[in-house]
Amino acid sequence: MISPGKAPWIVGRPILLEHAVADFLNEVTRQTPWRRARYEALLESLDEFLGAPAPLLAYTRLTGEAWLRSLPAEDQAPAEELLSEFRAYLRDWGWLDAARPVNQPD
Repeated sequence: MISPGKAPWIVGRPILLEHAVADFLNEVTRQTPWRRARYEALLESLDEFLGAPAPLLAYTRLTGEAWLRSLPAEDQAPAEELLSEFRAYLRDWGWLDAARPVNQPD
C-alpha cells in the first residue's frame, strides 16, 4: 500500500491520481472486496478523463462533476457515491495535503 508519506514523488514529482487510487482500493475493498472491480473501472475512467497519468491535483470537485456528466446516465449515481467516498478518503488520509506544494523551499 502506497501512502502519501512514502512514495516516488519524494524526488519532487507530483503525486499521481493512480497512486491515491491504488491506496484507496486496497483500503476500501479490504472489507468489501466485491466493490473493487467496479470502483477500479470507474476510477480508471476518471484518470483517463483527466489525461492519464493525471496528477492528483487534477481531480477537483469541478473536474469530478464534469467527469460525472460525461458518464452514461446509469453510471452517474454509483460514480457520484464513489467520488464522495474517494474524496473523503483523500482528505482523511492526507493525500490532498501531501499533493499541494506548500512550504517548499524557494
